[in-house]
Amino acid sequence: MPFSRISLHRGKSAEYLQALSQGLHDALVDSFEVPKADRFQVIHQHEEGELIFDPGYLGGPRSHDFVLIAITAGRPRSVETKQRFYRDLVEKLRRATGLNAEDVMVVITTTASDEWSFGGGRGNEPFAYGRSQSTE
Repeated sequence: MPFSRISLHRGKSAEYLQALSQGLHDALVDSFEVPKADRFQVIHQHEEGELIFDPGYLGGPRSHDFVLIAITAGRPRSVETKQRFYRDLVEKLRRATGLNAEDVMVVITTTASDEWSFGGGRGNEPFAYGRSQSTE
C-alpha cells in the first residue's frame, strides 16, 4: 500500500494534476506490484521559492516543471522492480503530461505493516494485497 506525495510548482491545470496522478497510479499498478484499487495520493503545490532543487545534480537539466514524488511503501521491492517502475513512470508521465523525464525525481521509503492504520483506529496486520481488511 503505497502513499504518494507529489510536489510541484503551483499553476498547473486540474486536468494536468489528474493526468499526473493517473500516470503515477498506472505506473505503480503496472510496475510496482500495487493493486488497482490501492490509491492514496496527496498533491502539494508550491509557490515560487518553496520547492527548492538543484537543476543539474545527478541528472538534468531540470526545469520549473520539476516534480518530486515521495512514495512510502509498505514493503520493499527488488532493485529490478524499482528500476522498471522508474522507467515506466517517466514514460507514462511524458505521454500523459508532456513532462520531461529529467524533471521527475522519486524517493521511495518502506515501512513495517504495523506502522499503518487504514481507519477506525485499527492497526494493520501484515500486508495482504488483493485481500480486503475485515472490520468484524
